[in-house]
Amino acid sequence: MNETTKNYEGLIDFEVTYVSEGDAIGRMPVQAGILNPFGTVHAGAMIWFADVVATTLALQGVAPVEGMTGFPVAINLSANLLSNCREGELIATARFVKKGRRVSTVRTIVESGQGKLLLDVTTSHVAS
Repeated sequence: MNETTKNYEGLIDFEVTYVSEGDAIGRMPVQAGILNPFGTVHAGAMIWFADVVATTLALQGVAPVEGMTGFPVAINLSANLLSNCREGELIATARFVKKGRRVSTVRTIVESGQGKLLLDVTTSHVAS
């Protein structure tokens, strides 16, 4: 067996552009730093993007700060990777399934800029 060492690095860059009481929307450009060796978006980058948009919804737009109380820590994540893309923009839309005082569940859909469904994620968050 050959031993090889490979350094992996990337860059993920996105923004949450909208937050209301019931939903949040984020946008992420497809760029070299998030592509896998096949030239499509790495699943981990797509899930990270969806999780942050869901967490922003759970925070209701409050900017997180280190050590804050009430931060919605993810306790469960279920992801269905349905398709992928090589260029353009990803759009994540998060909506509450259940908004609770202590535990909330959020469903986040990630689509390509052309409306192709790429990822369907459900996360549960508990206020810390």
